[in-house]
Amino acid sequence: MEESNYIKIYTGNFIVTQLMVDKLEAVGITAIIKDESESGRLGGFGTFNQGTQELYVNKDELGTALPIVESVTAEMQE
Repeated sequence: MEESNYIKIYTGNFIVTQLMVDKLEAVGITAIIKDESESGRLGGFGTFNQGTQELYVNKDELGTALPIVESVTAEMQE
């Protein structure tokens, strides 16, 4: 199995994920969003976890990305 240079840093709803992506892009980090429910819908299949997305960043950018994710997560809990 091929090892990826990307690591998952968040799983949650698409609104919070988009907020994180915007903040990451503001500091020059290009994140990858994985949305299995959307992929399944496009392929003609149903899914039980609609609206849940996974956010990945390059391992080299993890140190910069994690504080941003933690900050957004804390904001959402207030």
